[in-house]
Amino acid sequence: MTGHTARTRRFAVLAATAAMTVAATTLSGGTAGATALPVPHDINGDGYGDIVLPAPGATVAGKAYAGAIVVLYGSANGVSAAKRAVITQASPGVPGAAEEGDAFGSSIALADLDKDGFADIVVGSPHEKIGSTLSAGAVVVLWGGKQGPVSGVALPTLLEQQGQAGRDVAAWSGPDGAQVLVVNNNNATRLNGPFKRTDQVAASSYLHDETGYMNAAAYGDLNGDKAADRVLVNGRMGGWSGGPVYVNSSMERPNRLHGGDGLIAAVGDVNGDGYGDVVLGDPDDPHPEEGPIGHLGGAVHVWFGSRTGVAYDKAPMTVHQDTAGVPGGGERDDAFGASVAVADLNKDGAAEIIVGTPGEAIGTKAGAGGVVVIPGRRTGQLGSGSYAFTQGTAGVPGAVEAGDRFGATVSAGDLNKDGRPDLVVGAAQENGQGAVWALPGGTSGLPLYTSSASFGPGSLGLSGGDWLYLGGDHRH
Repeated sequence: MTGHTARTRRFAVLAATAAMTVAATTLSGGTAGATALPVPHDINGDGYGDIVLPAPGATVAGKAYAGAIVVLYGSANGVSAAKRAVITQASPGVPGAAEEGDAFGSSIALADLDKDGFADIVVGSPHEKIGSTLSAGAVVVLWGGKQGPVSGVALPTLLEQQGQAGRDVAAWSGPDGAQVLVVNNNNATRLNGPFKRTDQVAASSYLHDETGYMNAAAYGDLNGDKAADRVLVNGRMGGWSGGPVYVNSSMERPNRLHGGDGLIAAVGDVNGDGYGDVVLGDPDDPHPEEGPIGHLGGAVHVWFGSRTGVAYDKAPMTVHQDTAGVPGGGERDDAFGASVAVADLNKDGAAEIIVGTPGEAIGTKAGAGGVVVIPGRRTGQLGSGSYAFTQGTAGVPGAVEAGDRFGATVSAGDLNKDGRPDLVVGAAQENGQGAVWALPGGTSGLPLYTSSASFGPGSLGLSGGDWLYLGGDHRH
């Protein structure tokens, strides 16, 4: 086995265990996001939302799979490769050092942690070696500012062999203050603000969970009190298609949501009642030998918020490609729900659920991938009026190719300050390296496909071979 092949396969295994896909939006009063493609926020204070793209497999100063992130700054014309910043652990002001296999950028979250009006970037490197502790993982905050992120600070994490701190990260900034969640393999660390650039950040509490492998996190407001509610998701567990999801959990009160499991979560107001709802992506197929748990091709589960939050013992509303009104049909390995985001695309007060189906076959092209948009509605079963798009949709750049995994990551936010959310979509294996699309929002809520732009490694100044994972991937 050559050294290059060994490194490639090693990173494939590492990347398969990194939590890279949780998207979150919140009601007014707070900001949240934990995803390989986080919800856009204004990092440089010019009034436009900015995208942060992950490239955890990027080569940095000859160090394979050291990892990078790319900030694409918004403008009146949206985003372009001409207005970008590539940031690595070799960049000035960034804590740590670029080392082979760190996977810097495997998880990203955005929020204004120090309350200065600029969004800050939280970045996880789950395979960072700390001293002699292999894959202990590390998390840093890169402070936003007029010149973009030029300095940062390392956050405290649990030091554990193969602990992979930064498998996922979530961040919140609201009237109740600022918080960061750092996910390790088997626990999460909650860091409470106030965050100040000159102070060392202290760990506030460790949220141990004995139910299984920890996978993902998100923040949102589920009861309208403008305060952060924590959402934690376990990884795959025997007999289930995913892991259970917990809200504001502790060892004494686990607060598990019943009736569905999955791998990634988002929060947003799907039914327009003013309360955030938990949206859980459950992309795995059921395992017949272990019971009919999950839905063939994947599913999305929704627990609705209320004045008292979500009901822990109430079954969620479930949507899949066999639900009336949803395009396609449930087929093995579609991975419907591998990525989810929530945003009010048509401005009717009830947010849409944007669902990635990166395993979807398009014609004879297996694993080409696609995206399904499920309209929010105030009452009744979700699914009616849903629509899908792929690289084969007229106006979307590129072409349908087997194995691209278009829809591996999704996000949405206003990039050109026109008041309409724009869609951002990643294809984890486009040309073996990954790519990202920005699709402007239209007045009807449908994307303006003909105005879409795509970004590959070359246009962003990134280097690296296969497994670059530009845009991230859902494979936890």
